[in-house]
Parts: sequence; C-alpha cells; structure tokens
Amino acid sequence: MPEYQLELKQIVDYPRCRIYRQFIQTLIADRSIRVSGGSGLFYFTVLCNYANFRTSYRRIDGISYTVYPGEWICHLSELTTWFRMRFQYQAVSILDKLQNQHLITYTTLGRGKVVKFKIKGWRKHNTVLDYNAPCQKDTGFFFMSIATATEIISSEKCSEMDCILDLWLSTIYNDEQVKGSDIGPVVYMRNGTGNPLLGYAQLAERWGISKATVGRFLKRMETMGYLSLMSFPGTHGSVIYLQNYLSTMFQVSDVMIDKDEVAMTLNIKIVLPEKDCIEEPGSVSKDNSSVSNASMEAFVEKVAQILTTQGFSCFRCKKSIYKLYPLSDDCEESVIGGPPFREGFPRAERYKLAVSCGDKEIFHFELKLTLIGRSDRRT
Repeated sequence: MPEYQLELKQIVDYPRCRIYRQFIQTLIADRSIRVSGGSGLFYFTVLCNYANFRTSYRRIDGISYTVYPGEWICHLSELTTWFRMRFQYQAVSILDKLQNQHLITYTTLGRGKVVKFKIKGWRKHNTVLDYNAPCQKDTGFFFMSIATATEIISSEKCSEMDCILDLWLSTIYNDEQVKGSDIGPVVYMRNGTGNPLLGYAQLAERWGISKATVGRFLKRMETMGYLSLMSFPGTHGSVIYLQNYLSTMFQVSDVMIDKDEVAMTLNIKIVLPEKDCIEEPGSVSKDNSSVSNASMEAFVEKVAQILTTQGFSCFRCKKSIYKLYPLSDDCEESVIGGPPFREGFPRAERYKLAVSCGDKEIFHFELKLTLIGRSDRRT
C-alpha cells in the first residue's frame, strides 16, 4: 500500500485592513494629490477616520449632543474642509452619494449648519467600547472592509486619492503566500495567484482611467515618495512597493527595495550591462550552459549588494573573501533534490558562494543561474 504525507494549510484572506488616523490626516493635508471626480473611497475613509469607537458627548453652539460608536457630529464647514471642497453644498452632495450607496446615514441640524453621520456596519469591522470617553481623531487606527472598498472603487472613475488608498488597502507584507512580500510591503490585488506583478491595463480597468494616466500617476507618486515602482521588460508588468508603510503600520524602520532582488524572487531574468557581457577569448566554453567569468563577477557583485541591503554587514568589509564553487549534476539531484535535466528545457547552473573572514568561512549561499536565451547578450 502506498504511503503519503499529507500537509494541510489554511489559506487566509484578510477581510479588512488597519488604517491609521495620522495617515489619513496626512492625505487630507497633501494638496498635491487630486480628490475631485472620484469614486468616493477617499470621502468614505475620511468619515470613518472621525467615527467614534465609544459613546461620547460633544457640545456645538451651546447644545450637547450624544455621539454613539460609528457616529460623529461636526459643523458642515469642518466637513467641507476635510473633503477639500470649496462650497458646502458640494460636501452635502458627497454625503447624499454615500447615503445612496448605503454606506452611511446622515442628518443635518441647526438649520443645516451641523451634520451628524453614522457609518453603516461599523460594529462588524471595528470593536465597540462599552465605556464613555472622548475619542481622539488624530491618533490610533480603525479597520476598513476590503469588500466595501472594492465596491466603492468599482462604482465610478477613481481620483488620485482613491488610487492611493486602493494601493494602501491592497498592500501585503511578509506573507509566504505572496511572492516578494518578505522583501517589503508589496501591492497585491488578491487575485489568488500569489504574484504581485501588475500591468497598467489591469490598473486602468480597476480604476476606470487610461493606461497613460496610470503610468503618469504612478511615476508622480514615486517622485513624491509614496511608492517605489519597479517595471520589468516585456510582458512581465510592474511591482509596486509602498514607502513609509512599515513606519506607519508597525512603527518600524522602512526597508530599501532592490530591483534585482525583486527580479530574483519573482524569477524574472536579470540582464547584465553590455560592458559585463563582452566575451573575451578563452573566458567562455562552447557549452550552452556555461557562464563567462565577467558575467559571474557581475552576478556575485549584485548578490553582495542585495545581501548588504538585507543586513549582512560583512559584504561591506574589504577583508571578506568570496569563493565560488560549481555544483555538479549529482549534487543537484541527490543533495539539493532538484529535478533532473530534460532536453528542450533551460538548464540551471548551481553554484556555492562561500564568504570567508580570514581562514574561517562564515556564510554559505547557493546561486542558481538559468540561460534563457542565446544572443549577443547573456542573462
């Protein structure tokens, strides 16, 4: 009777995202990002940002109002400022739109000068506290439903602020089911593939704008320091990493993202510069699977740069010695456990990289190189 080993793993798809109030306050204050003509995600997020977690009381124009969890009361002029509108009737029109989408309910008081609104389904995604106390609006966080945000995004054309929030809500960090998320906070649209590669056409369809507008928006947001955009040749697409995400969400230092490290993680080819690919006489074998000495030096240098960004400080030391050992086919199959070589498929070369400090080897790494094309340039 054959024996099998069963591995059971739960696939978790988080239904909500934590959003810090300070981040929303930063977006409200950033006048360089346009909000007009949007789907309403930004406006709904602003209302959630001011909603209560507990019952409190607020006095406006000499009258004390009771504000329950998921509610808030304010002057219409305040709401107009948060929405970054010029006129109060524009803010009321936004409230009407959100109410027609069954996202909120609201009433006007004090002859239309005061607005009291309530977020529908607040208790489902946010913990309600039993005791009564004032609720601060510039500290702490709240939870946003991913399904609700997706419905709002799909309703109409998105503004730049809507797009920023959509990227923030779609970001995954250090999840083994999503490639590249261990390197840094990466945008992943939860399509079930585990691959964060995105095309401009995909984002254009999601946001209801043109591909050219998507490209201009992403490049401008990168210049402003909101994200790191890494585009790869051909039909691979782009990978988006958010800057300041770790410091905002987890209060830890943000990490530097290296494009070649992302390419290695996603199994995207690395193209060497022309000067590194000049084949000198005697440096390349006639075997299709061989790699030139100049190319190997370039690969080792790139690996050293990547490992340095990951915290291996020895790679910055001039006393470190690097040694590269080729691994035979026997090592590949019996020791490493890789599949045997098959005709017609790209053959991978494996190398052992040993890093020594004096006479003592301190690190061992394995390099895998696959030649995917034969031309004047090697990859």
